[in-house]
Amino acid sequence: MLEKLIAQLAQSDSLTASQVPMAVTQLVDELVSAELKAAFLTALARKGETADEILGFARELRLLALRPPLDEAVRADEILDVCGTGGDRLNTFNISTTVALIAAAAGITVAKHGNRAITSQAGSADVLEELGIRIDLTPQEAADSLRDHKFAFFFAPRYHPAFKHIGSARKLCAERGQRTIFNFLGPLLNPVQPTAQLVGVPRPELCEPVARVLQALGARRGLVVSGATGFKVDGNACHLDEFSTLGPNVVAEFYHEHGLAQSELSPKMFGVQPAELHDLRGGDRAQNAEIVRGILRGEDRGPRREAVLLNAAAAIFVGNSADSMSEGWVFAAELIDGGAAYDKLQELVDASKT
Repeated sequence: MLEKLIAQLAQSDSLTASQVPMAVTQLVDELVSAELKAAFLTALARKGETADEILGFARELRLLALRPPLDEAVRADEILDVCGTGGDRLNTFNISTTVALIAAAAGITVAKHGNRAITSQAGSADVLEELGIRIDLTPQEAADSLRDHKFAFFFAPRYHPAFKHIGSARKLCAERGQRTIFNFLGPLLNPVQPTAQLVGVPRPELCEPVARVLQALGARRGLVVSGATGFKVDGNACHLDEFSTLGPNVVAEFYHEHGLAQSELSPKMFGVQPAELHDLRGGDRAQNAEIVRGILRGEDRGPRREAVLLNAAAAIFVGNSADSMSEGWVFAAELIDGGAAYDKLQELVDASKT
């Protein structure tokens, strides 16, 4: 089956609505080789995934996920996830993870979905674990943490058991420098199915399609961004899968009954200091954890803090706790400087110990 689909994709023919479920069935089948799965994922990426294909894969894989038993009071709130798709290969520190902690300190219920590093040195799971926050919560424990602490990490392998049969193929693709559709799918497969999402993508042309997929999946509020860096590789402009303080940001957004709109946002409107990509570079999990602590303690006052504030501004806004990004920026800065952001980190670390 996958051989036939690979040949079809090689002719630049997209998968049909009926072919996507068949492809997912093959990908999660332990009897299908990792090499064949990797070849399919590579062919799909080289053809270029359409919004319909991404939506189809997301719907099928959501059906295979475990759902945590959330309290009704939690379900009644806005539930936020903040996540980059990965795949930009720029090795920045864990901006989204830092932002998620600040959003929780702002009183937003944050369901952070993530994994260990695949295309970077330290994924969200790695850095949270290094900070002392449990990433292996059972579905019930995660639901309790959302209720009691406004934050829980949903470790992708625990909630997507079928993925264990896809992991080897993804690893093969990563070793070859090949991104796959799973870079896009990660933020779309949160088992909580958040009502609000801030998603970063590595190319501006992906903003609108991914936002439309989020809408179709039922999110009430969504913001998808790709940020310019001023950095090029082989003549090609590189973009962050985050809001960037280094250049203009392409943003696709929707809010409840308001239709989807795309625009450009300049970081200059926030008065950020001049910076370059190397100012945002991260390291291994220990180095990134220390960067996160320094920012949340208010000790880091440089470009990394401003990158976090810009993304936190968007997270607080899309999480419906600020009327604008400007207001969200001020709120995030107050949470850091007043100690609430670091207190939230300590609260989660203490809860993990018990």
